[in-house]
Amino acid sequence: MASSGEHSGHEKHSPLDQFEINPLVNFEVGGVNLAFTNSSVSMVITVLFITLFLTLTVNPRSIVPSRMQLISELCYNFIAQLLNDTVGDQGKRYFPFVFSIFMFVLIGNMVGMIPYQFTFTSHIIVTFALATVVFIGVTILGFVNHGIRFFTFFYIPGVPFYMHPLLIPIEVISYLSRPISLSVRLFANMLAGHTLLKVFAGFVVSMPFFTGVLPLTFIVALTGLEILIAFLQAYVFAILTCLYINDAYHLH
Repeated sequence: MASSGEHSGHEKHSPLDQFEINPLVNFEVGGVNLAFTNSSVSMVITVLFITLFLTLTVNPRSIVPSRMQLISELCYNFIAQLLNDTVGDQGKRYFPFVFSIFMFVLIGNMVGMIPYQFTFTSHIIVTFALATVVFIGVTILGFVNHGIRFFTFFYIPGVPFYMHPLLIPIEVISYLSRPISLSVRLFANMLAGHTLLKVFAGFVVSMPFFTGVLPLTFIVALTGLEILIAFLQAYVFAILTCLYINDAYHLH
């Protein structure tokens, strides 16, 4: 049986330590713990970065846009085109919502790639909260647009009548599982990727120089892959949000 010293040493170097939430400022309101944590700091940094980046890089008086302005305009046009392709003209009014979610997830993922920074998208409570906001908002939108007819979304046209008692419950379960699938996809990818990076980083530190070159090379390649996944997961979150909005407008 391992001693307490060995156990604490193992815990100290665990790849999962990077996901531990640590309170920085403790306070309670009505018996509810509202501590300001390292996760909160990471979210604040993300929001501040997005705000400053989109504010300072856009100069409407400049004839030739700077490189940073081109990047911000690229993000803007990317989401605008995504909404237009998936929802149509009705999607323009939801641009601020989808754009905010996309930038929050993307920059949050990128901030988590910085050493000693916290990746808040690796926690299911954060991704589930985002997915729940999307799910509730889209459901309300569906009822606003169609009223009671929104329930026809679970009715598949062209299917034999005797199949509906089986298919309708499946459609309802599929619809209710949207926030789960949307949140778990982002959470699992970020958790697995950062854990793998931490594991290989431990190999590099513990190995001699020459034998540690191979794991170090793999870490560099894996970091590039994680950056790609960070963008890809933000894109998936945004496009699924657009598709859910489209369903609220057009049903089947």
